[in-house]
Amino acid sequence: MKKSADIWIKKLQLIPHPEGGYFRETYRSGELCSVKNLPPGYSGDRNFSTAIFYLLEGDQVSKFHKLKSDEIFHFYDGTGMIFRIIDISGNLTEKKLGIKYDEGQSPQILMKAGEWFAAGLTDSDSFCLAGCTVSPGFHFDDFEMGDRDELVKMFPEHIKIIEQFT
Repeated sequence: MKKSADIWIKKLQLIPHPEGGYFRETYRSGELCSVKNLPPGYSGDRNFSTAIFYLLEGDQVSKFHKLKSDEIFHFYDGTGMIFRIIDISGNLTEKKLGIKYDEGQSPQILMKAGEWFAAGLTDSDSFCLAGCTVSPGFHFDDFEMGDRDELVKMFPEHIKIIEQFT
């Protein structure tokens, strides 16, 4: 399946993402929401919405990170993706992106603002092409990459999964 991932990376002009995998922004709304109308913690005005293509292949993972905005993932091609989520109360759950309903997958899943999440593929011999829509729109000021030591201090009961995805 490597050839298919390479084709998507080339055709969609994807570039490496800091959290792992590849991406390219495809949409940024022209309308802005004033910082005074956003929840606390935003550093400035934000576009109403943004969207990207996102691709993982093989053994790549999306490392633990969180956003100040909600993010919706949409499945497009390849194998499924399994997300590990640590919510603000410290509960660890999984969500599966894909089209195999009998395996618990859904073609669209939501990551809520403030949740730590990471992902890997259901089949390391394949790839997953997804889309991500963020609202309020994505800004790198609102992105926080997980630090292994800090996450283990906050959630020691999840040390194995944290070590795997940091």
